[in-house]
Amino acid sequence: MVRWSLRASLAGVMVLAAVACQTVPITGRSQLQLLSEPQEVQMGLQAYREILKKARLSRDPVANDLVTRVGTRIAAATGRTGYAWEFKVIDDARQINAFALPGGKVAVYTGLLPVTRDDAGLAAVLGHEVAHAVARHGGERVSQQLLVQAGLTATMAALSGGDPHTVRQVGALLGAGAAVGVILPWSRLQESEADHLGLIYMAKAGYDPHAARDLWIRMTEASRGRGRPPEFLSTHPSDVTRIRQIEQWLPEALQYYQASPYRS
Repeated sequence: MVRWSLRASLAGVMVLAAVACQTVPITGRSQLQLLSEPQEVQMGLQAYREILKKARLSRDPVANDLVTRVGTRIAAATGRTGYAWEFKVIDDARQINAFALPGGKVAVYTGLLPVTRDDAGLAAVLGHEVAHAVARHGGERVSQQLLVQAGLTATMAALSGGDPHTVRQVGALLGAGAAVGVILPWSRLQESEADHLGLIYMAKAGYDPHAARDLWIRMTEASRGRGRPPEFLSTHPSDVTRIRQIEQWLPEALQYYQASPYRS
């Protein structure tokens, strides 16, 4: 009875996943989307407003002009005119980072600008962040977590008649296995996909895609000594992996760069 219940519960989860698949632009990867795009965009807008409430926005006109100029050009290269694209600079020299939220809300921390150095280096970052929004990685991440949680809940419900100690142990092992074996690889896949798409978008916008490889070499130097976890326990690919993948994608990106009307 327990075995049948478990199979039936998991079958229901898999049917739900099968009917909620969409396709990522350019890469053609099938992805799980349990949220509608308007729901995802609204969640992104709410999170963006909350972050900006607590952040100190930069008043540096040069930095703001740089991020807006490069970001707008990257956004135009995606062809996604339905998003209300917005680019902000957050004044925090300690943060070597940037982020994008669903719907096209993007922010760059001032600590990142010395590492990006110029327009092309910043284009590599903004191409990556814009790609997260276009590929709907935020909604996909929520959907994946909902699916994993549904699977765990179904399994625990099927085992609920067993020994409580055993059930707790199984639950802990399943949770750890879901994190290392499912959620983290999914996250690394999204980051690599954003690198790939971002390389294409920056090239289409007329920025030399070689700058993305150079940026990640500088990022490796900037992060040296910070004690990162091994790749299989990380949400992001290692810098070495990212550089290797970018080098593999460069020939494809260069075709877009050569054809770009923005190229000077």
